[in-house]
Amino acid sequence: MIKVVSVKTMRESDRQTIASGISGIELMRRAAEGIYRSAQWRPPVAIVCGTGNNGGDGYAVANILHDNGIECMLFLLQNKFSEDGKHYFDLCKAKGIPYSFINNEISFSGYHTILDCLYGTGFHGEADGLAKEVIQKINASGAYIVSADINSGLGGECGIGSTVVVSDLTVSVGDYKPGHFLNMAKDVIKSKVHCDIGIQLCRPSYSLVEAKDIMELFLRKHYSNKGTYGYVALIGGSVEYSGAAKLANLACSAMRAGAGVTKLAVPSSIAHAVMPTLLESTLFPLKEREGRFVFNEEQIADLLYHTKACAVGMGIGQSAETEKLISYLLANYIGTLIIDADGLNTLAKMERQTLLSAKCKMILTPHLLEFSRLSGLTKAEILVNPIEAAKSYADAVRAIVVLKGPTTIITDGVEVFLVDRGCAGMATAGSGDVLSGILAGIAGFCNCPLTAAYAGAYINGLAGELAESKTNAASMLAGDTANSVAEAVSSILNFGR
Repeated sequence: MIKVVSVKTMRESDRQTIASGISGIELMRRAAEGIYRSAQWRPPVAIVCGTGNNGGDGYAVANILHDNGIECMLFLLQNKFSEDGKHYFDLCKAKGIPYSFINNEISFSGYHTILDCLYGTGFHGEADGLAKEVIQKINASGAYIVSADINSGLGGECGIGSTVVVSDLTVSVGDYKPGHFLNMAKDVIKSKVHCDIGIQLCRPSYSLVEAKDIMELFLRKHYSNKGTYGYVALIGGSVEYSGAAKLANLACSAMRAGAGVTKLAVPSSIAHAVMPTLLESTLFPLKEREGRFVFNEEQIADLLYHTKACAVGMGIGQSAETEKLISYLLANYIGTLIIDADGLNTLAKMERQTLLSAKCKMILTPHLLEFSRLSGLTKAEILVNPIEAAKSYADAVRAIVVLKGPTTIITDGVEVFLVDRGCAGMATAGSGDVLSGILAGIAGFCNCPLTAAYAGAYINGLAGELAESKTNAASMLAGDTANSVAEAVSSILNFGR
């Protein structure tokens, strides 16, 4: 797994590293060397510098470029410097490296490479005034753009900004930060690398999941049977949303993810519509009223018998009957319970104590709006620091939270995992239902729900990418992702070969 470090942790670690005897000037030199080695420099190079240490990195890079015979020009936002940055700016002046202060007439015409050093990972809020205009001109320049540490205007913790440099390459100084992955990051960072400058972390990092981290989950022994890999149940659907339940099982997505046996439970009146999609799975018609599920304890107990995992909520609708079902599952089920969609919206209306007294291991799979309902936080409050918001809520309710987004956040309140697989084509109805099926399938044979959660998110995202590669983001359907699950698992098993 790859380390991802919060801005706060990186800042404190940087201070402690300096206190241990490595100077800030030395760390800035190492950062500049890492940036220099990472990029392909086509002169002339414009280096756009802000007032903090991010600007200092720019001055240090300018020294290296100059020493290697690469023509460069410094553009300063203000006549203001950090202490370490001033050291390298003075070196630039001593070497005769040209510079000018930015004004409204600035133009980057004629520059083939631009190094963006306006703002670092500590930036928050919105770029405005002259800085906003400079960012817009950088983006319109047509040059090859390199961002030092993070793209100026992009939040280091949240990956959001109203006016953001769009880079060809972003070179993270030290470990990656959340803003390199979350929310807008994929839209403004075409490629990224990180350079180790010797900062020792003062607290644990988050973890970015890689294919090699989940490969062993999908290895199979000959001496095994369907029971070895678990019975799982999928409960969902209604007359209005019969497609949701089908998608959760489309192409046997739970079984393609590795479940031994899947049981799909839907209201009896839509069973005939679902039946043609079932070849290897079991159909379990549920009692209903006017096309909507009606809770029956004996029937649900029969459905859940011998299952290791259950996914509930996909298209089931919000009603008193759904609340009875969720309450029953929390109080009685002892396997891994994945709650999605209408299940989450129902849960949001229930007392938190109901979750705290649950017997099952819970995996909650909200998107941003669903998480807002669950946590009581506004979307704006969540987006300030989505990782900490998810982590805090997971800890409070003793559940695993899978907060869906361009990069998915998975946390049990202690550890945090990020999955950056996925694509724009997955922003379509039913994508969450496919994820629920995959999660249930893996939880059926994986004894660690947290591992099952991040493995499922990875397989789902990779399957989406494979599906989009065969069509396009605008035309892609959730069923395309479900149909690519087997290919995604094959890709994982073939990793490194």
